[in-house]
Amino acid sequence: MTETIRWGILATGGIAHAFTTDLILDGHTVQAVGSRSQAGADAFATEFGIPTAHGSYEALAADPEVDIVYVSTPHPFHAANATLALNNGKHVLIEKPLTLNAREAREITELAAEKGLLVLEGMWTRFLPHMRRIREIIAAGTLGDVHTLIADHTQDLPDDPGHRLNSMQLGGGALLDLGIYPITFASELFGTPETILAAATFKATGADAQVATTFRYPGGQIAVTLSASDTAGTNTAVILGTLGRIEIDAVWYSPTSFRVLNSSGEVLESYVSDVTGRGMQFQAVEAERVIRAGLTESDLLPVSEMVSIMETLDTVRERIGLRYPGE
Repeated sequence: MTETIRWGILATGGIAHAFTTDLILDGHTVQAVGSRSQAGADAFATEFGIPTAHGSYEALAADPEVDIVYVSTPHPFHAANATLALNNGKHVLIEKPLTLNAREAREITELAAEKGLLVLEGMWTRFLPHMRRIREIIAAGTLGDVHTLIADHTQDLPDDPGHRLNSMQLGGGALLDLGIYPITFASELFGTPETILAAATFKATGADAQVATTFRYPGGQIAVTLSASDTAGTNTAVILGTLGRIEIDAVWYSPTSFRVLNSSGEVLESYVSDVTGRGMQFQAVEAERVIRAGLTESDLLPVSEMVSIMETLDTVRERIGLRYPGE
């Protein structure tokens, strides 16, 4: 492995633009891009000054100048695209959710383990500085015993039936696009739930519009989440403990501010994020750290947890009766 870790961007949609922008702002090396068409790859490469443009995902995966591939296709294609990259000896960072379901998650993580390669879910929130500080505060015992999380991710997104977010064929819906954020946060705090309750409403396309969940954990903790694609909410989160709480401001899953208060309401600490760009570069920093260390998983988001989160999402989908074509 060369000292410089070279990125390949697989697909050229909106999230690929956002991630590549932050990669370049933070000084990472973007070596190549792959698209389903040469014209699409050329346009993306020109926009970002990327040296190599491939007119297929296969060509990108086979590029010997690429060390790690960022998979940014819609959810149903994550597993196949990651498999392609892994089989070509590439590490992978996969835009969340890791896959469409837990079966696919187990398959690609097992393949990565066999090949000694990194597979990491692009849950960029996990790697942000304010989330790191929150972990430090909890570990220090400032909140006492942490027993509750309440968080929402609610947006007023396009209602067009042809939009990816509303397409069952493309894995659309509030849960996998939005709900995964608070559900992953709950996983970080409490682990895997032992009891999962869920309720949902649906759009005419069959995609979920709102999903509310209540999780109970073996230690008695509770997490309550709400995701919605048809209405904009507070997008805040609160962590409750026996000695105090953390109130995370909007938008809690992106660089933001928070306050730590004791049980009397006295502010113990105020934190304000100071981040260049959107903040997606921190997941790249972690991926590169892991690769340079010769490891195949991140201790901030281990393989076992990535799979467990997908299993939780599968159970939520069972509770609300949500199945995607081909499952």
